[in-house]
Amino acid sequence: MASFPVHTIDTAPERSQAALRQFQSAFGMIPNLIGAMATSPVLTNSLVGLFGNVHGGSFTEAQVQTVLLTDAVTNGSTWGVAFHTTLALKEGIATADVRAIREGHLPKDSKFAALSGLAKALIEKRGHLDDADVNRFLAAGFGKDLLLEVIAAVAASTITNYTSNVTRPPLDAPFEEHAWQG
Repeated sequence: MASFPVHTIDTAPERSQAALRQFQSAFGMIPNLIGAMATSPVLTNSLVGLFGNVHGGSFTEAQVQTVLLTDAVTNGSTWGVAFHTTLALKEGIATADVRAIREGHLPKDSKFAALSGLAKALIEKRGHLDDADVNRFLAAGFGKDLLLEVIAAVAASTITNYTSNVTRPPLDAPFEEHAWQG
């Protein structure tokens, strides 16, 4: 398997450096995954726009983390599962709900379950949702606009999950406690 460098702001291609600064500002560090991603300015800069929209959208950060953790599990991204477990717990999602998602189950919280179920269905069905998938989400009190917003979150996490699966960056120390093997 090819080895990918984990860039810093100083070693990254010039066109990736501004994006790395934005991620450093958002996380207080440059996660190893983002450092590896910086090898491609196109990929790194594509994520910046999606990242800002997803995290500045209509969902609470806990709801966003529910989607992103579900996506990481569904995509088998070991780095992503550890990272989003850390963030989900930081956002106050119940440990039992985080554990359920990590094990491929729906969380008990009904809103989180609707988000998690929709995200998993989107990935597994490659976007070909059936009426039952859509109706379950809408019955949880979400609107059609938010169903489409989940697609943006899935798109962002697909970028990071696939990048993690291809580049295999080392797990950052702050996330090691939540290491996961699919």
